[in-house]
Amino acid sequence: MPSAKPLSTAVGMLRSRLTSTIRHRGASTTSRWTSPGHQHRPNGYFLNRTPPPPGQSRKWEDWELPCYVTSFLTIVILGVGLNAKPDLTLETWAHRKAIQRLAAASASDESSH
Repeated sequence: MPSAKPLSTAVGMLRSRLTSTIRHRGASTTSRWTSPGHQHRPNGYFLNRTPPPPGQSRKWEDWELPCYVTSFLTIVILGVGLNAKPDLTLETWAHRKAIQRLAAASASDESSH
């Protein structure tokens, strides 16, 4: 079994490095891992899109139709393909072999009587 010493050493080094960067930078500054972002407050719209005027439908973007068609075809192909794949499990093979052996044994028993 491998020793846990290298893992504990790495965790300790990472912990000390993270706590030292927090102490040096202070709580109010940002790091490269956390930033306030560009938006000052959420605007309340899904995906930051303003809704179309009443009575108009949203215009599809260029990527949407190929993405939806490809996604649908992928689901259909996977559904049909995974349901039609042959059963190659070890249990099925052993079951078939056992049935063959039982049939051969019963045939030899009948021929010997």
